[in-house]
Amino acid sequence: MMLDTNPTQPLIYLDHAATTPLDPTVLDAMLPYLSNITGNPSSLHRAGRTAQQALDRARDTIAQVLHCRPTEIIFTSGGSEADNLALKGVAFARQRQGRHIITSTIEHHAILHTADYLESCGFAITRLPVDTQGLINPADLRAALRPDTVLVSLMYANNEIGTIQPIAELGQICREHGVPLHTDAVQAAGSLPLDVEQLQVDLLTLAAHKLYGPRGTGLLYVRRGTPLQPQIHGGGQERQRRAGTESVAALVGMATALQQAEERRAWYGEHCQTLRDHLIDTVLNQIAGASLNGHRSRRLPNNANLSFRDIEAESLLLLLDQHGICASSGSACSSGAIEPSHVLLALGLPHEQAQSALRLSVGRHTTIEQVDYFLDVLPKLIAQLRSYSA
Repeated sequence: MMLDTNPTQPLIYLDHAATTPLDPTVLDAMLPYLSNITGNPSSLHRAGRTAQQALDRARDTIAQVLHCRPTEIIFTSGGSEADNLALKGVAFARQRQGRHIITSTIEHHAILHTADYLESCGFAITRLPVDTQGLINPADLRAALRPDTVLVSLMYANNEIGTIQPIAELGQICREHGVPLHTDAVQAAGSLPLDVEQLQVDLLTLAAHKLYGPRGTGLLYVRRGTPLQPQIHGGGQERQRRAGTESVAALVGMATALQQAEERRAWYGEHCQTLRDHLIDTVLNQIAGASLNGHRSRRLPNNANLSFRDIEAESLLLLLDQHGICASSGSACSSGAIEPSHVLLALGLPHEQAQSALRLSVGRHTTIEQVDYFLDVLPKLIAQLRSYSA
């Protein structure tokens, strides 16, 4: 564990894809439900009714953004639970119709590990490949669909490389075959449209903490008529689809954050894309052996994923942290071993290049001065690390 050598140094936060800071106005909306309004939404007394009314308003606000019915929204503890509910819920509810599920090789682990579990339960899983830029070929989806396919789950935008999938086109193919489509839209929210009718999806996952909302809160949109078996039992909450007392304050915060993100989406995209392109262009022009991972233009406006020849990303992250810069790696640490990102390997990158990947994600409050500071520090650290192996 690295000690914080300068805790008073201002941080330059370039890891918004991991989580975002809580917006002050979101906190303000939550505060009454953390202090004065303490009722359980399932209770019949006045305090309970007040809490239930707050949940109803939050659900209505979210439904307006998603262009769906409020009753089609299930509140969850976050994106991972929502992904689990989508896959297991539909798979087990429809297993008499078939036991085949389609997903992709670059999904979030909440999807991949759930698919692995379902495979251990006897379901057949098809994992679609992607091209070198992370895009799914719609023809591959069409060819993979079978009479026993009961669900397709393909993410809207990738959390590591930012590549945006043609979800509406993929959704149309699924509708032609009568197969529900789930999309993990956790990274897309706030940057891309979330109209479930235009996207032609039947299930959609969101998480509040990617939207300047509270952690530990999410939702699953489920189109009316889509079979779904609950995965958490014990109560009749969420129309008997997800047991557990709802966190009123957090859900009010998520609704506020989503509404704000939708209102600011055009500004946010322009702001982030300007910073992103400046960052990418400068790195590729000034650092030898640097390469961009993911699609150059069909990517989230705040995402830059870059690899550096002869560099290990973990070492680079530690040095960046010492300079007050928060970033992320394409690698995951498991049992003390550094493993290359499954997403980057799926693009066809060699292990060495995948292990050198740095994910940088700007946000609402990122400034050009902060990006320029990073761009000033980065080449020096790259040269320093390369000198060790020379």
